[in-house]
Amino acid sequence: MALLKKINHRARTDQNSGFGTNANSYGGRFVNKDGTPNIEKRGMHFFRRISWYHTMIDMPNWKFMSILFIFYIVLNFIFAVVYYAIGIEHLDGIEQSQSILTQFGQAYFFSAQTFTTVGYGHISPTGFLTSALSAAEALIGLLSFAIATGLFFGRFSKPTAFLKFSHNALISPYGEGTALTVRLVPFKNTNFTDANAKVTLGMSVEENGTMTNKFYSLPLELDHINALSLSWTLVHPITEDSPLYNMNEEDFRKNHGEILVFITTFDDLFSNTVAARTSYTFNEIIYGAKFEIMYNRSKDGTKTILHLDKLNNFSNSKFN
Repeated sequence: MALLKKINHRARTDQNSGFGTNANSYGGRFVNKDGTPNIEKRGMHFFRRISWYHTMIDMPNWKFMSILFIFYIVLNFIFAVVYYAIGIEHLDGIEQSQSILTQFGQAYFFSAQTFTTVGYGHISPTGFLTSALSAAEALIGLLSFAIATGLFFGRFSKPTAFLKFSHNALISPYGEGTALTVRLVPFKNTNFTDANAKVTLGMSVEENGTMTNKFYSLPLELDHINALSLSWTLVHPITEDSPLYNMNEEDFRKNHGEILVFITTFDDLFSNTVAARTSYTFNEIIYGAKFEIMYNRSKDGTKTILHLDKLNNFSNSKFN
C-alpha cells in the first residue's frame, strides 16, 4: 500500500498490456528473462496443447541434435529387435555360427542401412515378413529424413532477433534527476533497421482491499531509431509524470514490480520484422549505476569496435 501511495497517479496506465488484472491469480514474474511468458498451460492433454513443429524449431541446437541422434539410434534398435525376433536366418549374409551379440549387431547395422536407403548389399532380406519389414522401414526412413530436412530448413531460415539485453536495468543519473536505463545490442552479423522500443512497468498493488495488476507505460527519451548497429540504451527519464517518481533504493528492494521491455526491428536479410522481449524484476534493478561505453574507434581510425563482452559493464554513480 505504501508503494501505491508513491506512484504518481498522473502516470499513464497501459490498458493493452495483454496481462490480466487479477493479481491473486498470478504467480511470479509476468515475462521470463528469455522473453517467454511465465505461463504453464493445463486442462488439456499434453499432446494437444503442444506444437511439435514450434517446439523443435525453438529448442536449443544441442537439444535438437540430441533428439535426432537418439531417435535414429532407438528406432534402428527397435527394428533390429524385430528382425532378430523374426529370425536371423531370414537375413541372408549373417553367419549362423557367429555369437548372438554379433548377429544382433549385424541386424542393427542392416536396419541402419535400410533406414537410410544406403543398402550396401552385404545383407539382404529373405522371406515375406523380413522383406515387408525392410520395405516399411525404408519408407519410414524416407519420411523421417524429409521431416528432419524440413526442420533443419525451418531452424536456419527462421527470422530471429539476434539481440542481447543487459542482465540488469539501472537507475542512473540523468540531467538533474534520474532515469531508468536498459541496454541491448545486436550480437551477430545481421543488419537491423527501423527499431522500435516499448517499456512497461507492471506491479501488483492493493486497491480497495483487492490486489490488482497495474501496468504503466514508461515513455522513453528515444523509442525509435533508424539503424540498430551499435548498442542501444533505452532511457526512461524519471520525471514528475513517471510512475517511478519518488521511489528510492529501498522501495525497489522491498517491493515487487517488473519492467517489461519489447523490441521490434526490421531484418534486412529476411526482409521481415522480428521481435525480442525481456523483463527485469525490481531486485534485478541496480540503483545508482551507469552503463560504461562499449564501443570505441579502432587504432587506425577506420572502424568502430563494438565490444560485446562489455554489454553488462557498469560503474557506480552515486547521486548527489
